[in-house]
Amino acid sequence: MSFPPCPQCQSEYTYEDGELLVCPECAHEWQTGETAVADDVLSVKDANGADLADGDTVVLIKDLKVKGSSSVIKQGTKVKGIRLQEGDHNIGCKIDGFGAMNLKSEFVKKA
Repeated sequence: MSFPPCPQCQSEYTYEDGELLVCPECAHEWQTGETAVADDVLSVKDANGADLADGDTVVLIKDLKVKGSSSVIKQGTKVKGIRLQEGDHNIGCKIDGFGAMNLKSEFVKKA
């Protein structure tokens, strides 16, 4: 039996796991018959479960150490104009005084 390629990475090595199709290369899971258009919508939630969108303003809910530096970004720092992205650090942004950063959505709340 032949399965469709992964809608995210186009891998041809997809397999069926129960009712889902799974890509072993990028770990993406989707239902049979689901279109790639529906997968292009990135769903990111903040620490309170509110949906985030590109351009939103968020506030940090805890102090965050900056990797490779002795700097700390303080709790309550407001970050404007976020960009949603794939991966573990799913928010891209610029923070005044620090520059371009990637944040995890679990450490922010929508302002």
